Amino acid sequence: MMWSEKYRPKHILDLIGNEEARKLFVEWFAKWKKGVKPLLLVGPPGIGKTTMANLSAKHFGYDLISLNASDVRNKKNIHEILQPVLGNQSVLGLPMIFIDEVDGIHGRSDYGGVEALINILKESTVPIILAANNHSSDKMKKIKKSVTTIELRPLSPRLLLLHMNTILQKENAKIGPGRLMKLITDSNGDIRSMINSAQALVTGFEPPTEKSFEALDVEEGINAFYKAKSIDEARSILYSMRIDPREKINAFYSSVITSKLSANDLEKFLSIISEADILYGRIMKTQQWRLLRYLDSILLGLYTNNSGVRYSQYNLSWPLLNRLRWDGSKIKSITKLLAKKMHVSSSTFSTLYLPYILFCMKNDSLDLELDESFDELIEKEIELLE
Repeated sequence: MMWSEKYRPKHILDLIGNEEARKLFVEWFAKWKKGVKPLLLVGPPGIGKTTMANLSAKHFGYDLISLNASDVRNKKNIHEILQPVLGNQSVLGLPMIFIDEVDGIHGRSDYGGVEALINILKESTVPIILAANNHSSDKMKKIKKSVTTIELRPLSPRLLLLHMNTILQKENAKIGPGRLMKLITDSNGDIRSMINSAQALVTGFEPPTEKSFEALDVEEGINAFYKAKSIDEARSILYSMRIDPREKINAFYSSVITSKLSANDLEKFLSIISEADILYGRIMKTQQWRLLRYLDSILLGLYTNNSGVRYSQYNLSWPLLNRLRWDGSKIKSITKLLAKKMHVSSSTFSTLYLPYILFCMKNDSLDLELDESFDELIEKEIELLE
């Protein structure tokens, strides 16, 4: 198990640092009633904003509904997701809404996400907590007018050292004083990053090269990996991606599958990712975390100079995702109507019927001698949708 999860605080009192901020946080919860302004937690990644929200929901008896910026990035999503929660408290128990990375919500007029969210914040009927890494943008300035803001600061090196020594003692592990202080300094107050890096060192998950990089996030790491000038540089970058192994594997998969690669390169890369996935599955099953040292050795096989691979968080290309976004409702409606006509379920029609129907309609060289009534039916349903 990752140490950052194993030693995640179980109670608000178990959190370290930011005592004044935690005091204000608990007071806000204890005094909350309908009409009280929602809360905005602001601070760098890895200092406990999400953990505070989870622990407070458990402590005060709320059912936590956790979202992030991608869930509420436009007006339609916000109304579909949040309005049922705000209007059906008795059905949902005692709901509490937590929106992480709220500073990532789009502010463009065609989305309308910020404006719709602000309207809900002004008339909140349940506790709402927002979290953001940055609060200086124009859209965040609008949001801050409707919330109470609590700022959390990076943890001091002294607190990080005490906490890290406690974990190392429980794990019966050792890290040299100089190495430990460098690890703490490099974390910049990010406790999650520090713990993950410490586990990497203890398990032998450390680069054998002289060149080193600062800890990289997912996007920076993937892009830097494929821009590396040599295999040694790529190796150092790979080891500098101090993120959850599953997240790392998923990031490489989504980036590879959405890039323009030859059939041979795609086959090679997917085979390597499969091998990494099998190793991680074995680690999770047996809890032999020392096997993590081999994960990056496997993923290093994904390096090819000038391969053209760039980071993507999606498993489908953006043009296809955009097409699904805009045409998805029409396709769903057609599927529902035709499934009823053919007396099958919508899922059965989508899986077994629709692909062949679309293929036949697109392929003009096929003479299927279909009944004219079938073509008329398709055209009629499409006209109704338009």
